[in-house]
Amino acid sequence: MRRHEITDDHWNRIQDLLPGREGDPGVTAKDNRLFVNAVLWIAKTGAPWRDLPERFGNWNSVWRRFDRWARKGAWERIFRELQDPDLEWLMLDSTVIRAHQHAAGAKKGVPREGQNKKRWADPEAVFPRRSTCPSVVWGCPWNSD
Repeated sequence: MRRHEITDDHWNRIQDLLPGREGDPGVTAKDNRLFVNAVLWIAKTGAPWRDLPERFGNWNSVWRRFDRWARKGAWERIFRELQDPDLEWLMLDSTVIRAHQHAAGAKKGVPREGQNKKRWADPEAVFPRRSTCPSVVWGCPWNSD
């Protein structure tokens, strides 16, 4: 068994939950275990689908099958069956979590020196009033009609 493949114990627990078995409507799957191993390889390596090794078949066919199974709820059934009741909490080690390079720095809400709190200090200077009334007369504030 290779590094990223499903164990025999896990396979025995899920093989009857998978679509594409004999007697199911549609096409009978050639090798569900190979397909599950392909999905595990993608999940564990983090590689894009296009980088899937050829031993798993055409990457696009594998992706389309993965998508069909997701829409049918097959992955939820698999995860429920393989769920470990002892893993109720997820612990993350912050040494492997990276922040964006702009995440550190100045505190939020504290204006920097020389920075106005208002976007426009003097709106009249930026947007001077027009000396003539616009074409829509009813919208003109100095129209007395």
